[in-house]
Amino acid sequence: MASRNCSWELLAASLTLTLALIHLVEANSEGDALYALRRSLSDPDHVLQSWDPTLVNPCTWFHVTCNQDNRVTRVDLGNSNLSGHLAPELGKLEHLQYLELYKNNIQGTIPSEFANLKSLISLDLYNNNLTGKIPTSLGKLKSLVFLRLNDNQLTGPIPRELTKIPSLKVVDVSSNDLCGTIPTGGPFEHIPLQNFENNSRLEGPELLGLASYDTNCN
Repeated sequence: MASRNCSWELLAASLTLTLALIHLVEANSEGDALYALRRSLSDPDHVLQSWDPTLVNPCTWFHVTCNQDNRVTRVDLGNSNLSGHLAPELGKLEHLQYLELYKNNIQGTIPSEFANLKSLISLDLYNNNLTGKIPTSLGKLKSLVFLRLNDNQLTGPIPRELTKIPSLKVVDVSSNDLCGTIPTGGPFEHIPLQNFENNSRLEGPELLGLASYDTNCN
């Protein structure tokens, strides 16, 4: 009987250790993803100085918030005088809810890997120097509520995939170089037109069934 109890205790201890190791590996992978962002950015004000990849997890880093399971849920780096590019590795932060990188000088494109941020509620990249198209893959972000991409240099059409996000409440893509027409389906029915202003090639709300929304748009 004592031998059986000992076996159960060993099994329980082994399972506990295994789960702890899994959490450690996951936390380390999230730290790696965030450190990839640090490496891709220029940080003259040293706001990322605490982002030390040798720590067990990134939950003690400034501007990073974690849940009770030590999974990253927020990255708050708005108005931090950062420049450089967005790291596609951020797409590995599957518990991330808020990605706040507004009012910096970040260049380059929005990584399509951001579509893997399945828990994302808010994507705030406004007031940067982002170029390229809005990834159609962002339509996979089924928890997204806030999408603010205004005051960049984004081109191309507004992806119709975004109309399939039922949770979406705020979309602002004003002051870019977008083209085509403004979606009117799904959540876009309630987005004010001022959130699309200052896109000289954007032609206004689409008239469903009458014209292709992306005519002469690239």
